[in-house]
Amino acid sequence: MASSILTYLAALESNNNREWYQAHKADFQQANSEFEGLIQSLIFELGKNEPNILMHEPKDLTFRLVRDTRYSHDKSPYNPTFRCHISSAGKLPIPVGYYLSIRPGNRSFFGGGLFADMFKEATNMIRMHINTHAEEFKQIITEPAFQQNFEVRGESLHNVPKEFCKDHPLADFLKFKSWYIEYSVSDDSIDHSQNFISMAVEKYLLMKPFNDFLNDALHGFTMPQR
Repeated sequence: MASSILTYLAALESNNNREWYQAHKADFQQANSEFEGLIQSLIFELGKNEPNILMHEPKDLTFRLVRDTRYSHDKSPYNPTFRCHISSAGKLPIPVGYYLSIRPGNRSFFGGGLFADMFKEATNMIRMHINTHAEEFKQIITEPAFQQNFEVRGESLHNVPKEFCKDHPLADFLKFKSWYIEYSVSDDSIDHSQNFISMAVEKYLLMKPFNDFLNDALHGFTMPQR
């Protein structure tokens, strides 16, 4: 059971302040331990197909609850969501991998693809790959099981970039600055951890051809140095 994850996050959402957070560190540690247990199970299962994933520890794949509020109207100090990204390079956005976001209120999801849109070089590399491998991309996103589960989303320009034909059969996807897919997960599913892992692996394996396509496009990309 993973009920302490949802219980803790729901309580944090209702008490989103530093005093409550500090007073309930033990609750966080229990919930976080359960979350890392879920991640470890996913690493093991996904590593059967992608062995490089097995190199990573769950704690290295998670994101902090603390929010950066400097440029936000919402000054709540915490994001009441447990998140991780599992890929051959860990939680870096590139290469793309498998994203997990758990938030109570049936707002959890499995994700794949490139969520980040701030890397212009990565965006250009994917656009070029879609342009030159249009049929392959179309086959992936029109495969029946893919269409039944996912819809490709992302930040988008109003027009097709000038270096591409505006009448390209995949023109709408050439406008994108990011390309990602999500599968919504209910709270009830999370409460039954073994079924949850099975469902997650099933959906992630359906995402794999999409991720593989993007990673082929991103071959040679180097993350900018901070």
